[in-house]
Amino acid sequence: MNMWTIIIGVALTGTICGIIYLFTRFQQFGIVRRISGERKIIRGLLAFIPVLLILCCFMIDVVNTIVVVLNLIMFWIVGDIIEWSIKKIRVKQVYKHTPHLYYTGMIVLLVTSIYLCFGWYLEHHVWRTEYNLTTDKNIGQKELKVILFSDSHIGNSLDGERFEEQMKVIQTEEPDIVLIAGDYVDDDTRKEDMVRSCQALGELRTSYGGYYVSGNHDKGYFNNRDFSYSELTEELEKNEVIVLEDATVKINDSFYVIGRKDRSDRNRKNASEIKEGLDSDKYMIMLDHQPNDYEAEAESGVDLVLSGHTHGGQMFPINILGELTGANDSTYGYEKRKNTEFIVTSGISCWAIKFKTGTRSEYVVLNISEK
Repeated sequence: MNMWTIIIGVALTGTICGIIYLFTRFQQFGIVRRISGERKIIRGLLAFIPVLLILCCFMIDVVNTIVVVLNLIMFWIVGDIIEWSIKKIRVKQVYKHTPHLYYTGMIVLLVTSIYLCFGWYLEHHVWRTEYNLTTDKNIGQKELKVILFSDSHIGNSLDGERFEEQMKVIQTEEPDIVLIAGDYVDDDTRKEDMVRSCQALGELRTSYGGYYVSGNHDKGYFNNRDFSYSELTEELEKNEVIVLEDATVKINDSFYVIGRKDRSDRNRKNASEIKEGLDSDKYMIMLDHQPNDYEAEAESGVDLVLSGHTHGGQMFPINILGELTGANDSTYGYEKRKNTEFIVTSGISCWAIKFKTGTRSEYVVLNISEK
C-alpha cells in the first residue's frame, strides 16, 4: 500500500466523520439558536445549510474541498479543546454574559480562512531558493550556475502564459544550464498550454541548454489529455530541450548530466548501471524525479542528485507521513550521504491541491564552484 493510498483513505474517512462533527458545531452559532429557539428540527435544518454548501463544493472540486474541510476540522478540534480547558479552570465570564455569541466558532472560521489564504499565496507565488556547493573536481569553469525546477504540472497554477512569465524571471539569472526534474505536465494539461510552455523553454538563452527527465504524471494516468507523452517529448526536443531517459550527456567535456527514468517505470536502470563507463574524475549531476533511491545513488558515486515530486510535503501532515511511511528518503532540502549531495525542491507549481503550508513554490539556483 503506497503513501497516497493511505493518505486518500484517511482523508476520505476523516472528511465524512468531520462533516458530521461540523454539523454539530454549526448548531452552536447564535443566529441558528435565535431563529430555532428550542425547536431542534429547525436548528438541525439551519445547521445543514453550510453542510449542503460543502457538499455542493465537492461537485466542483473534490480534492480542494477535502483540504478545506480537513483543515477546518483540525482547527475546530483545537478550538474546542481550548474552550473546554478555559471552562475547566473556571473562567466562565466570557460565556456568562454573551450566551448567543459562539466565540470558538467565529475564531475558528477566521483562523482557518487566514491559514488557507496564506497557503494559497505560498502555492501561487514562486520564490527563489539558492544553494552554494563546492567540488574538488574540475568543472571546466570557476563556477557553474544551474537552474533546477520541477513539478510545473502545466495548467494548474501555471498555465502556458504564466509559465512563460516565470521563464523570463529565470532568464534574469543568466544560467549556464536548466534542469527539469519531472512532472512537467499533468493529466489535465491542455495541449495549447503544453506547447506554449515548451516554446518558452526554447526561448531561454543558456550556455549548455535545458535537460528534462520524466515524472510520474508526465505520461498521464487516465489517457484523457489531448496530447500523448511522445508529443510532449517531441515538443520539448523541437525547442532544444534534451530528454534523458536512463541516458547521460557529457557537457563541455567537463561534467555529466545523468537522467533517470521515473521510479514508476519498471524498465529503468539502477543507479550504478546507468553511470557505467563514465569518467569518475568528472562531476556528475543525476536527475531523478522521485527522491526514493538515496542509498543506491550514494553507492553509485555520483556527485549530486536533484529531485522533486514531494512538493515539499505540500501541507501538514503529509510532509511527516511521507518520511514515516518510507515513501520518500527526503521531503525537502539538502542532505549529504557518503560523498553524494542530494537536493529536493518543493516544485515551481502544484498538482491538484491548490495550497502549500509549511513550504512554498520555488525554482532553485545552484552555484557549483571548484574548491
